[in-house]
Amino acid sequence: MVRSFSQWTKTLSFPSRLSPQKHPGSSPSVISNNMTPTPSKDRSTPISTTPDIPEATENDIMSSIVFCIHHKEGCKWSDQLRRLKGHLQTCKHDATPCTNLCGAQIPRVLMEDHLKYTCPLRRTRCEFCGQDLSGSDMESHSGCCPLEPIYCENKCGHKLQRRQLAKHKTNECTKRLVSCRYCLLQYVADTLPTHQAKCSRAPVPCPNRCELTSLPREELESHLKDHCGSMLNACPFKEAGCRFKGLRGASLERHLEESSQQHLVLMCTVVSRQQNQITSLKNALIKMSINYSGTLIWKVTDFTAKLAEARSKDGMELISPPFYTSQFGYKLQASLFLNGNGTGENSHVSIYIKILPGDYDALLRWPFAHSVAFTLFDQSEKACNIVESFVPDPTWENFQRPSKEPDSLGFGFPRFVSHETLKKRQYIKDDTMYVRIKVDPSKIVAV
Repeated sequence: MVRSFSQWTKTLSFPSRLSPQKHPGSSPSVISNNMTPTPSKDRSTPISTTPDIPEATENDIMSSIVFCIHHKEGCKWSDQLRRLKGHLQTCKHDATPCTNLCGAQIPRVLMEDHLKYTCPLRRTRCEFCGQDLSGSDMESHSGCCPLEPIYCENKCGHKLQRRQLAKHKTNECTKRLVSCRYCLLQYVADTLPTHQAKCSRAPVPCPNRCELTSLPREELESHLKDHCGSMLNACPFKEAGCRFKGLRGASLERHLEESSQQHLVLMCTVVSRQQNQITSLKNALIKMSINYSGTLIWKVTDFTAKLAEARSKDGMELISPPFYTSQFGYKLQASLFLNGNGTGENSHVSIYIKILPGDYDALLRWPFAHSVAFTLFDQSEKACNIVESFVPDPTWENFQRPSKEPDSLGFGFPRFVSHETLKKRQYIKDDTMYVRIKVDPSKIVAV
């Protein structure tokens, strides 16, 4: 590349200023030690002149020490300006025209890579199909060569030539979507056999080898239950104990006609067994619902109707749920006479407590000796409850160990609360009365 003198001077970088005094026979020297070279790559930048440098001759300029114009690119050359032209003819950072005549100016150090990889007029051979192409054609050819091996886009793991990919994806790829020929739903090809092994629409033979050779899997159960003529059916009284099995139709009907008496006996046995189970479950449920706290809150509803009924019937008694003084204690039950009993008849509410035969009577001390308190709750905001209590007399028969036939009345208060008192406060509210029977737990005695 040929440059004129003016082109050189526009791209120079001087390492130092020229000396104002020149001695004969000596070369230009550096007179300023505090100045550093200021190389420049910009070829349009003129030589910087300073006011303190006198006008120099061309010989002085050509003798100046300069850096290579490619100093910033890494060239370390520096010498007199007159030798710069010769250096640029060999400088590896200097740009020269591409030898393939593509028109590009390429530094010598990059020329080899340019000719091999980036020059649009370079000649190269495709490593897959062997076709000889120019650089620009190779760029468009790369990525679409039909012989280039590539992996299947469905990620099945197969690597094959690009020209074979379409056929592979359509017919061979194990990850392609394939429709089940029975239910017509789409599945991945390698999972289709597993699906068909349990597909609800896949045909299966009747296990009884009836006239139907095959039917959809989802209809097999219904077929065996209602339609199969070769199916052995159990007698409808199978759960009752009949072990007959026969073909659907005349055989089963004949059995039902001939065995009606046997079936009746079997059903009676089932009913008896179920009745025993129901009784056992009821007893278990009652045991689970029994109160073991020693305190019973008795809710008496429909008080008005029950009082009217008690006035019309002599000796009408309301019985409370049974309860225990503790988990293994005495079993008790309260009773109410809404129209009174004995000395309280027709004027008072009478209340009594009686001892029932319990599950743990053999472990308890007799006679019963715990204090018992009856409380009628006042349901107003400022409550004034009525409380009556007693301590059992150990000589009374009512508090001895009960027999299988417990005392019909028990012990209590025939004049617990008068009918007039019930009207004075809210002992009856919403036609409901609450009574508490409490046994003092501190006096529970067990052996």
